[in-house]
Amino acid sequence: MFKKRNLKWLSVLATIIMAWVQLGGALVTKTGSEDGCGSDWPLCHGAFLPENLPIQTIIELSHRAVSGLSLIVVLWLVITAWKNIGYIKEVKPLSIISVGFLLLQALIGAAAVIWQQNAYVLALHFGISLVSFSTVFVLTLIIFEVDHKYEADELMIRKPLRRYTWIMMIIVYLTIYTGALVRHKKASLAYGEWPIPFQDPIPHSVVDWVNFTHRGMALLTFIWIMLTFIHAVKHYQHNRTVRYGYTAAFILIIAQVITGALSVITNVNLMVALLHALIITILFGLIAYFVVLMIRTIRSDG
Repeated sequence: MFKKRNLKWLSVLATIIMAWVQLGGALVTKTGSEDGCGSDWPLCHGAFLPENLPIQTIIELSHRAVSGLSLIVVLWLVITAWKNIGYIKEVKPLSIISVGFLLLQALIGAAAVIWQQNAYVLALHFGISLVSFSTVFVLTLIIFEVDHKYEADELMIRKPLRRYTWIMMIIVYLTIYTGALVRHKKASLAYGEWPIPFQDPIPHSVVDWVNFTHRGMALLTFIWIMLTFIHAVKHYQHNRTVRYGYTAAFILIIAQVITGALSVITNVNLMVALLHALIITILFGLIAYFVVLMIRTIRSDG
């Protein structure tokens, strides 16, 4: 059960399930299914499986089921990785973080159901689960020996790119938080046309300001990732890890901006909104991998 030969398929399964947890959370919010089980947790309307199953209840129950399954699979992966490749320095910290944030995500989700937390607290839920996804994603890359394939295990990232990347991670995370806040405040269409309502560009209400802030953070994120990409490609021309990685990040942020615009243009089409959530999930996972590479460099310098 915990043998090394299970690591690869188990890591892929865990990554896919964690991505579904992310999408499931976005689906719950987008469809207004937060109260699909009332204020009961872990039961649903006082029962394990209620007789009355409207679509909101089905969505909420499905999200809870996938979240519970993710905890089982991630624990299985963590124990197997710890036992078989725990000698790799990143494996144990990644394992602890993935499980810890997964449990924290579950607690916040339960608290949201039982005590009806406000939107500013609920917006943390997506970001916390995103950290857990990212650690599982990075662990998967290590298991598939991507480091060896692209010689990333020997990569030295110099200070300028490290600064760019640390700031990129902070900006992206804040953008993710404001995006989650837009969903929980029901502010997706609050501010008007995209990119701005030129006839009346001044926000007038709280939901206007929430949407306006997210658009501003999205613009800042796009500009910063573009600058980081330019720097990386210019100064690391002969390194495939940096060249491919930061190019992928730039492509993902372009796709994120496009789906963000389409969300407004299509009046928050559900498939567009879910794709928007998926892209930022992959992007943050990629940035988490950059961070692991930087930590290796810092450790080597020390």
